[in-house]
Amino acid sequence: MSPKDTASSAKSDSSGAFTPARIAVLVLVVLVVVFIFENTRRVKIRLLVPEVTMPLWMALAAMAVIGAVCGGYFVARRRK
Repeated sequence: MSPKDTASSAKSDSSGAFTPARIAVLVLVVLVVVFIFENTRRVKIRLLVPEVTMPLWMALAAMAVIGAVCGGYFVARRRK
């Protein structure tokens, strides 16, 4: 690539702070947060053998964090 090509591609990557993909992710994050905090009752959760009672929002938030960590891991692996 020529220096002119690399300069123009670097400029176009940082020019738009709100791309459609970022807006979609932001909307999904807001929907997840609303969903989590609308479900606040206590529930029994069973994972193989142990059974615990906890607020549903805590379980949903934990699953959202685990999903985000797994997604970030796979995106990072794909970039290498």
